[in-house]
Amino acid sequence: MGMINRDVKTVLVVDDEQAIIDVLKFNLVKEGYRILEAKDGQTGLEIALRERPDLIMLDIMLPKIDGLTVCKRVKNVYNIPIIILTARDTEIDKIVGLELGADDYITKPFSVRELVARVKANIRKADVAIEDTTKLSEEKQETSKKTNKIKVRDLELDLDKFEVKVRGSIIDLTLREFEVLKFLAAQPGQVVTRETLLEKVWGYEYYGDIRTVDVTVRRIREKIEADTSSPQILITKRGVGYYIAEEN
Repeated sequence: MGMINRDVKTVLVVDDEQAIIDVLKFNLVKEGYRILEAKDGQTGLEIALRERPDLIMLDIMLPKIDGLTVCKRVKNVYNIPIIILTARDTEIDKIVGLELGADDYITKPFSVRELVARVKANIRKADVAIEDTTKLSEEKQETSKKTNKIKVRDLELDLDKFEVKVRGSIIDLTLREFEVLKFLAAQPGQVVTRETLLEKVWGYEYYGDIRTVDVTVRRIREKIEADTSSPQILITKRGVGYYIAEEN
């Protein structure tokens, strides 16, 4: 019986500069990745939805459809890790990209080594999510192994279905948001620093942009809290980090 080689990961590069595509292609193929390419947003979106790659590298400034729109449309269908490539090093671009569900961003000109490290980190995180959730559940939770769930007050995470419920209603989270919530919910009451979240959830062994964590937490709160100005589930410990409120 023929087996699909799941070790070969596919990366879709969407950029209107052939030189950038070529550099990325050369370095990622060398690392063992299969590369798909597109030079405009419309083609990129079509390939992403048809091929369902393991990761997308996406320029913001693209012909036909801009990168942020592509990002939003892909994330509406698939939870594929997306790294935004941008020549504009402005805070607003980064934050807007993250608000639309992008997992990471890197500014041009970029270091190829750093870029390859981020591709690996994002693919690894998405790839081992099921494995991690099962392990976390077994270690941290005293719930039945059959259910594989984390329950803290009004919050319930189904680790097999990647499903989150708040007061019984299903909440739609991206994979990264789910991972953040899962990491915190597995240790309720325990304050976790933003640096720890960046390292454990984003998989960066190097110092990343802490603002990424804050934006993701803000997005989660908008989805799970009844009143974001007075959060009851995902709490900020000022100057330290975040935690999930324990049982009363």
